Amino acid sequence: MTTLLARNATVLVTMDGARREIPGGGLFARDGRIEAVGPSETLPATADTVIDLSGHVVMPGLVNCHHHLDQTLTRNLPAAQNTNLFRWLRAHYLIWAARTPEASRTATLVGLAELALSGCTTAFDHAYVFRNGCKVDDQIGAAREIGMRFMVSRGSMSLGQSRGGLPPDSCVEQEDDILADSERVIGAYHDPNPGSMLQIALAPCSPFSVSAELMRESAAIARRHKVKLHTHLAETVDEERYTLERFGKRPVAYMDELGWLGDDVWFAHAVHVNDHEIGCFAGSGVGVCHCPSSNMRLASGIAPVMKYRRAGVKVGLGVDGSASNDGNHMLGEVRQAMLLARLQISLRPPEGPDTELSTSDPSRDAEWMTARQALELGTLGGASVLGRSDIGALAPGMCADFFAVKLDDVGFAGGLSDPVAASVFCAPARANWTVVNGHPVVANGAITTIDLPAIVAEHNRHAARLAALSE
Repeated sequence: MTTLLARNATVLVTMDGARREIPGGGLFARDGRIEAVGPSETLPATADTVIDLSGHVVMPGLVNCHHHLDQTLTRNLPAAQNTNLFRWLRAHYLIWAARTPEASRTATLVGLAELALSGCTTAFDHAYVFRNGCKVDDQIGAAREIGMRFMVSRGSMSLGQSRGGLPPDSCVEQEDDILADSERVIGAYHDPNPGSMLQIALAPCSPFSVSAELMRESAAIARRHKVKLHTHLAETVDEERYTLERFGKRPVAYMDELGWLGDDVWFAHAVHVNDHEIGCFAGSGVGVCHCPSSNMRLASGIAPVMKYRRAGVKVGLGVDGSASNDGNHMLGEVRQAMLLARLQISLRPPEGPDTELSTSDPSRDAEWMTARQALELGTLGGASVLGRSDIGALAPGMCADFFAVKLDDVGFAGGLSDPVAASVFCAPARANWTVVNGHPVVANGAITTIDLPAIVAEHNRHAARLAALSE
């Protein structure tokens, strides 16, 4: 049995039921589970690992609900720098299909390392291009190397251009192969138990890259094995036009027809939805992953996050792919979510609220997303979206997943009257400590579990080969 004591934090943010913030706080954990949280003087005096967090703000580990880790191989691709989603995808499909298992491993390690350095302890990845021998197994092995809590999809694309889909035929798979491998991956890897370090979801890519039959069959398999379902939805107006022209329905209605509205489902983006559709999400228990930086990068729009919150829809945050964000900074995504929600309240309908009142009107104060609300999206919100009740807060019985940011950094100078809000309002900081399941993955600002410089060098060699394919 191993124990961990973290103590003397300037402030420890619990995100527990009372939303306590404890000055001089700390926590004690045994075998990856928290046994006590409180003022440091009330905790045991010793442990196998003791971390002095004087001068730090400590928060629950951030939960990333939507990512494409392989896209770290194609960051900043010139052909896709100034395009919207559909053109951006067409610029990438063939390049992604040319990656190798070795490239996928380094991409996963690079992405997860960057996430850990930004305070993320749990990451979901939406993998859906499987060519050249690449499998979900490549990413699972990498996540184990670095020590991150991981949820990964056996995603899929089956609807090529010849059948009316967006991706090239050479990038899609046969549906029988997809379904068989979905069964294999769930059986080999999914751990549904509390404290699980690895879980599987099924995630057909999008309404414009898979068939209705694959959506239905994937849902049937997922529900038989009690794993969650995920897909992109209502990300752009182009997608809305596609489903209207092809199926005579808006994206949410199409999902309803396929049996994809339920509390075991969450959608990435969900930008272009109306009030009725928000009500459908709330009533069925569907979750949403908000990806603010990606939605800005691709000019997709602004998701109605505050409307979702008021309606009771589960909302978490995602960095999305590193080729539609070009970074993997979860604390930065928390900040971006807050800022984008504030921009939205200044816009006129239909993008903004249905009101002519100035943003200075006191009656609109509740529309302003606060720093603490944004942190909640990144912690408890993400945990709820992924169906986890054991992460997202620091309390007895919860997983010992947390991160700590040093407050003597120049970026916080002058902002320490409220250190918790400063972690969101000020420029996104690196985590000085990130602890997953009671084990430091980041210590004193550095990754502890892998040789990151060597991984980055190998990753850049793979990326250079892929970038040359677009020239």
